[in-house]
Amino acid sequence: MLKRYFLNNKKRNFSTASIWIKGGSNVDSVGKKGINKILSSLLTRGCEGFNSFTLSEYIESYGAELNQEVFEDGISISIKSLNEHFSKLIPLLDLIIYKPTLLEIEFQKVKKSSIDFLKKDKENPFNICFEKWKRIVYSNHPYAFNTNGNANDVSNINYEDVLLEFKNFKSRDKYLISNNLEINGVSIETIEKPPLEEKSRPINHDLSPNNRFDFYNNESNQTIIMVGNQTCSRRNSEYLPLKVLESYLSYGMSAALFKLFREKNGITYDLGVYYPVRSGNAPFLIYLSVSNKKALFAFELLSTLWKDLLLNPLIDDEIFLAKEKLKGSFLLGNQSLDEILQRKIQLISYGMTSISEFDLNSKIDEISSLDILKLTNRYFSKPFLSISGNKKICIEISKKWNQNF
Repeated sequence: MLKRYFLNNKKRNFSTASIWIKGGSNVDSVGKKGINKILSSLLTRGCEGFNSFTLSEYIESYGAELNQEVFEDGISISIKSLNEHFSKLIPLLDLIIYKPTLLEIEFQKVKKSSIDFLKKDKENPFNICFEKWKRIVYSNHPYAFNTNGNANDVSNINYEDVLLEFKNFKSRDKYLISNNLEINGVSIETIEKPPLEEKSRPINHDLSPNNRFDFYNNESNQTIIMVGNQTCSRRNSEYLPLKVLESYLSYGMSAALFKLFREKNGITYDLGVYYPVRSGNAPFLIYLSVSNKKALFAFELLSTLWKDLLLNPLIDDEIFLAKEKLKGSFLLGNQSLDEILQRKIQLISYGMTSISEFDLNSKIDEISSLDILKLTNRYFSKPFLSISGNKKICIEISKKWNQNF
């Protein structure tokens, strides 16, 4: 069943409609990792009345955009055009999700593209490091796997597998949202309510340092370090305090990571925090890349920062600035209609609806340094570490890791 929602987001000269299909790579079956990525790509390569070429030509003739993406928790398909053309294009979404052609010749093209992408992905040490981090953090949980699957599984997926997956796809919950009334949806303003709060789930902290560590040997002059843990779902009340922590660590040049690694020591190529929205326990990790010469020093700095987060609450000025930057980031995210619609329909699929800017700011203002300190000790006292770098350097870092964590 497709549930439709309308968002009255001021008058604009273009319209966007976005569908969120519940279940993405998290419903890939064992031995078929990557099948939902293939299916989502195949959906947009032809539907009733259109083959791949004529569908693309029809959309481009109106200067419109059709996009699809697979996430851990769902599949997103969206279409965007000028208002005067929207009525001619919106019916395509129903055809794409209910009456796709799913031609075998297109399947072969999509499968080859997926394999090529995964091979290219393996050439990036950053991606390899991240995949190893997810595997030790999530073990056999669906979040442990790449949304694009893995090359071995994708190679073994056949056309009949995809047709069978489409039968499963048809039964999944689907949600559509648009800023255009022509979708005949329920006004989202009429269902606004405080978000559902989910109780925290226990996290396994009984692993030894060796079982919370992995590395990948690469012979480049770059060392990549990732440290963190799984945390909570978007439905959890702990989500916002963790967003404040993310803001403190990584938002702007006043962020703790920037000041420590670049301003004071000038040693990193890339650094930041990864904390995405998820329906299950979301990953929270600090990542950085440095030259091999500075890798040990960088790890020592990171270890010191990590211990400080576990032992000392943020001071008043730090938490105030982190909150203000977080509020600003939410306002920035509200400038793009595409982002707004994507975020709202995703939350609806999680059983949530948005709250007003005033209520959101009030919740952020209520967060204290002790709230954050409690969460750092809950989630980060036994972190997981993944490294990509020279084997000798990785072993040296491993020794320090065993001593410190």
